[in-house]
Amino acid sequence: MSEINRRSFLEMVGMVGGGTALYQVMTSMGLAQASPQKMPDLQGGGQGKSVLILGAGLAGMASAYELRKAGYDVKVLEYNARAGGRCWTLRGGDEYTELGGFKQKVGFDRGLYLNPGPWRVPYHHYAYMNYAREFGIKLEVFPQVNFNAYIHRKGGNGQAGTKVRLREPMVDMQGHVSELLSKAVAAGNDLDTGVTGEDREKLMDSLRGWGFLDKNGRYSKGLATSAARGYDEDPGARLQPGKPSTPLTLKQILDDRLWTDLATGMLYEFQSTIFEPQGGMDAMARAFESRLKPLITYRARVTELSQNDSGVTAVYEDLAGGGTQTVQADYCICTIPLSILSQLKLKVGAELEAAIRKVPYAPSFKAGIQYKRRFWEQDDEIFGGITYTDQEIQTLSYPANNYLSQGKGVVLSAYMFGPDAVRFTGMNPADRMKEVLRQNTQIHPQAQKEFDNGVSVGWHRVPWTLGCYGLYTDETRKNAYPVLCARHGRLMLAGEHTSYWNGWQEGALLAATTAVEEMHAFAMKS
Repeated sequence: MSEINRRSFLEMVGMVGGGTALYQVMTSMGLAQASPQKMPDLQGGGQGKSVLILGAGLAGMASAYELRKAGYDVKVLEYNARAGGRCWTLRGGDEYTELGGFKQKVGFDRGLYLNPGPWRVPYHHYAYMNYAREFGIKLEVFPQVNFNAYIHRKGGNGQAGTKVRLREPMVDMQGHVSELLSKAVAAGNDLDTGVTGEDREKLMDSLRGWGFLDKNGRYSKGLATSAARGYDEDPGARLQPGKPSTPLTLKQILDDRLWTDLATGMLYEFQSTIFEPQGGMDAMARAFESRLKPLITYRARVTELSQNDSGVTAVYEDLAGGGTQTVQADYCICTIPLSILSQLKLKVGAELEAAIRKVPYAPSFKAGIQYKRRFWEQDDEIFGGITYTDQEIQTLSYPANNYLSQGKGVVLSAYMFGPDAVRFTGMNPADRMKEVLRQNTQIHPQAQKEFDNGVSVGWHRVPWTLGCYGLYTDETRKNAYPVLCARHGRLMLAGEHTSYWNGWQEGALLAATTAVEEMHAFAMKS
């Protein structure tokens, strides 16, 4: 068979992997380049026009920030006593009261913290990056993939579980598959259809290198494979070549489903480089808030929202004791999460009101534990990154800062979604922490002894969101989503729920900047 041309190759990639895969391949071939998100450039002044922003999360504050620059009279209503919404960091001394009345006071040492909401910023989230650059927010690298972190599988029927370094099944899977494929190519069966004779040799060479195969095409124990998967005893000085490690069998990898946690770092959202703001994720929220504070009315719980041909009206309860208040404006950008907005008294159009009520919010749960010492570094040589487990806690993430510190450290000790998150959220905080610690101890036996204190957040009990992020199905993406994204008279919605980056800060920022542009264009015509 003759070699396929570039166009045919790209068509096949698109058919198999979809648009995202096609775009990434085109980028790697130099045929497509990501374009940084441009900030709004609002032509024409907003002087004499008023805009009401509901919610001082990132979407609300970005909207207010851009509209104020254009000269609009902006007012922001915020439920909490702080701005930021889900862009939230818990530090020592903070208090948090969830629905049901459970109150937690954070006991972390100075400088230590937990990000209950967003905790990572991919390099290609350009709106976030542009604001971080404008505001001078310092970022540090977040190691999404640490090959020395663990993949853990709990045992069953009294048997011990499995705990391996991530690099071991990663390299072993690569090796075993390469060996199988090289045998198929050598046998000349249908697996190599379309590969020319010259390319067959190239493919065999690539499999030997990519799969760490020996001269016989086998993936086997030795110094060559250990150079990738790690040694039983590391090489040392002089006459110490290292002691080779024994690869996992393909059956072990498949039986323990170790492969399920290997692909996360390959996903577009999690490919290096990933960042986090120094000192806590709320750095962006604090940067916006410092520029907008005079415009924000805090402790304002919106109860009603309506519009007519001349303007928008919101009714809110002043939780600081000021009673019921009413505010009017020419236009409104509403960033209240749909889970909350659906409970308000609305008069904004039947189609929009119906769409608002169709999108549930994902259940999620996070817990952070402060340990007395950084045993994951000192004992296990894990510096940042993520450990995966099939226990309910699902994910552990180690701090990506203060490496080699002799002091305490905070580990994200549980991060879960779905039914497990619902079950943990339903416990009281003390019981949650006890169970999180027990499961952490299955991975790190030191955890029980080194436990200091912790805090947990079940997002379905967070009063201002009642969930983590907008959860769409194919049907609601098709039918409700376009309605939620559209301008409805003098009202537009914004937030991660009006973005395909839902669940990310980037989605909130992009939704805000596009809403601002759309509303400004409408205002200029009015």
